[in-house]
Amino acid sequence: MSTTSDRQAPASGKSDSGRRSSHTMRWWVLVVLGTAQLMVTLDATVVNIALPAAQHDLGFSDGSRQWVITGYALAFGSLLLLGGRLGDLFGRRTTFVTGLVGFAGASVVGGAASSFEVLVGARVAQGLFAALLAPAALSLLSVTFAQPSERPKAFGIFSALSGAGAAVGLLLGGMLTEWTSWRWVMYVNVVFAGVALLGALLLLAKPAVTERPRIDIPGTITVSAALFAIVHGFAHVESTSWTDPVSLGSLAGGVVLLAVFVWLESRVAHPLLPLRLVLDRTRGGAFLAVFVLGMGMFSIFLFLTYYLEASIGYSPIEAGLSFLPMVAGIVASSTTAPSLLLPRVGPKIVITAGFLVSASGMALLTRLTLDSTYVAHIMPGMILLGLGIGAVMTTAFQGATSGVHHEDTGVASALINTSQQVGGSISTALLTTVASSATTDYLSSHKPGALTVAQAGVEGYTATLTWGAGIFVIGAALAALLIPNRALAPSEGEPVIAH
Repeated sequence: MSTTSDRQAPASGKSDSGRRSSHTMRWWVLVVLGTAQLMVTLDATVVNIALPAAQHDLGFSDGSRQWVITGYALAFGSLLLLGGRLGDLFGRRTTFVTGLVGFAGASVVGGAASSFEVLVGARVAQGLFAALLAPAALSLLSVTFAQPSERPKAFGIFSALSGAGAAVGLLLGGMLTEWTSWRWVMYVNVVFAGVALLGALLLLAKPAVTERPRIDIPGTITVSAALFAIVHGFAHVESTSWTDPVSLGSLAGGVVLLAVFVWLESRVAHPLLPLRLVLDRTRGGAFLAVFVLGMGMFSIFLFLTYYLEASIGYSPIEAGLSFLPMVAGIVASSTTAPSLLLPRVGPKIVITAGFLVSASGMALLTRLTLDSTYVAHIMPGMILLGLGIGAVMTTAFQGATSGVHHEDTGVASALINTSQQVGGSISTALLTTVASSATTDYLSSHKPGALTVAQAGVEGYTATLTWGAGIFVIGAALAALLIPNRALAPSEGEPVIAH
């Protein structure tokens, strides 16, 4: 992997004239970007809680229910790289604003849906506009906070919102569904989007366009089809099996198309994804860390929620509240690790240690039973998980955009989201199989009865948490082997039109 002669590295001594220079303005920009990021991340889970109510209202089947989730994931995952590159080519402010308006509009349509087909269509549209919005937000953050003195704190706050969004979505979904209507889990996005849109129009500087945009059409079509096939394949595995022909065909086709995409990108003049972005050890290791983090986090949110509600009888709101200690841990480590730990011990140590702390928290949760209490048995593991996840996320986000030229920050940011999305898709399919197998094994070896059925459910959930702990340990090993322990270079700031 190359570590030198990278054309993306910001030139030393480059003047910051004409760039975002107001200290106060930059932090208000962070508020805008953070609001948009929180909306996108919480939307990944806020709908889950409301699905049963939506199903009852619109009258669709259990078999169809997964498409409300999968439709969003397919559009989001398959179009992220294109969304990121469009931001690089046509301006991140433009794609950010377009993403906000489109996401809000799709949310209104989804909230007003009178049929299953309209709801799924709205979720697909949300995923499409999220594919524009998510990479634009992270790339705007990267080029806005190019100064080493401010960058760690800004990335820490942004990462805290990213990590906490899914847990906040569970709580918000429970509250809105129980107190109002399932439709408000869609309508609430308009509030977030409206605030972010107003701030974007007032605060985000217009970029200076210096060259005619070019889009890598063959690469775009190939990678979009590849990511669609992979996400679809794993989603299909979840509802069928690992030997299902459609699942295997989708996964195999996705892998082949990814290989073709890499071959294409090494040969075209203006690639969708310049391979230098991932061949650098710091960035490549950071992308891999985000991928592993996505795998481990999904086992927490999905199966721990099942345990809290199905095994010990928590309401949706109580289950959402149960995740708040983890949110506190994410916020605490995301906002302190960049300034306190990263300068002293380096990214390799922070990411490796973060994975190990998360693994220890997951290991504590594998001991859960039907009689477990929240304060003694659940909360300690939650706190450790939050502390570890926050440290990994904020450092990996910085590492993945380290030394990136402003023309490439959009696609680099998109690759972060893609890594997390594909990691989550893989783990959801894998761990659903693990849970099902563990539950079946327990039922087949114990005397039938209500208690046996309840305990079998716990066996399935704790099996997934055991695998999650193992995934985090693998992440620690990969970080220790791949990521160099040197200071993270900032991205280059973005030229803007002077007012």
